[in-house]
Amino acid sequence: MSQTGVNDRWKEALDRQLERLQECQEEQKVRSCLACPKILECSIRTEYVNAVYESMNKGQGGGFEF
Repeated sequence: MSQTGVNDRWKEALDRQLERLQECQEEQKVRSCLACPKILECSIRTEYVNAVYESMNKGQGGGFEF
């Protein structure tokens, strides 16, 4: 698979999770997950955070490096 194809896969996964997160925020009538009472047990937010992390490291694992 080409490097572009790999990048597209991570971007598509991130885009899907972002859409789910935004739909949830609309349903909960909040503009941020921080304002949601379900934040600590929210699987949608957890999956979004994981998708962000995976898109940053392209599935290579490891920790956050700033």
